[in-house]
Amino acid sequence: MTLPVPRNLDLRRESLDGVLDRVERSLQVRLDLQTVVRKRRTIGARTDRDTWVRIERRGFERIGAQGWNGPESAAVLSGIVMPSWYAGFAWREPEEPVMWRADEMELVNAAPVGQAALVIEDPRVPDAWWSALNASLDALAAQSAPRLATPDTETITQELVTSTLGVVFPEVTDTTVEEWRPAHADLTWANVTGPEFCMIDWEDWGRAPRGLDAATLWVHSLAVPALSERVWSERRPDLESRSGRLMALFCCAKVAGPHAHPEDPRVEPARKEAARLVAELHAS
Repeated sequence: MTLPVPRNLDLRRESLDGVLDRVERSLQVRLDLQTVVRKRRTIGARTDRDTWVRIERRGFERIGAQGWNGPESAAVLSGIVMPSWYAGFAWREPEEPVMWRADEMELVNAAPVGQAALVIEDPRVPDAWWSALNASLDALAAQSAPRLATPDTETITQELVTSTLGVVFPEVTDTTVEEWRPAHADLTWANVTGPEFCMIDWEDWGRAPRGLDAATLWVHSLAVPALSERVWSERRPDLESRSGRLMALFCCAKVAGPHAHPEDPRVEPARKEAARLVAELHAS
């Protein structure tokens, strides 16, 4: 069955008064409109009870049978530095194959390390930050995940890994992922805070190939060689496993593949690293 395609809205440019009113009524909060952060498909704002509300619009084609209650389901995780989840609800947009979801959670005062997913300057986070990152990722990997991760809102499967690598790196003939573990699945510099560490935006978490989180943070660091080297060093056991190398190559494919942006400072480093990874996979 082919799902209808929803209207492609950019929430940075839409009037959303009705959506915000509905969220305030349902969660019984007042949103501080001076703190509203708009992104292409999400909105966030502080509330009058010092919490944070995140609102997302997602088409049916990006919502699988497991649903999309990532922040709610992540509330059971332990040992991870992340905001506490308090409440949430979802509703369907009338006459559209679209769902909205709002989640109220603990307010995190520290700012994201990056204003975007990647960084072009070394953020120089302290050693304690790296220790907290490692402890959180290790704790996450040790738990169970009743759901599959959805990086970029697309469910990650063996078939997705194989097809993505096959398009960009057809010389890698064995793309079998041997290890699957719980992952945040969107571990970019925009989703970690600093200098006090916290992992935010858990809507896409779930079971994924080992090394996906480390590879995601690493590939978004490639414009800063010293930073990408630090990420690799800190997460070496994950990234130098066979699954981790496949995930590093998977992330490189998204940067340096057929849709590579010529002005992206990560493109050339990603191509260089991809050549190394391909050679290592062939040698293993």
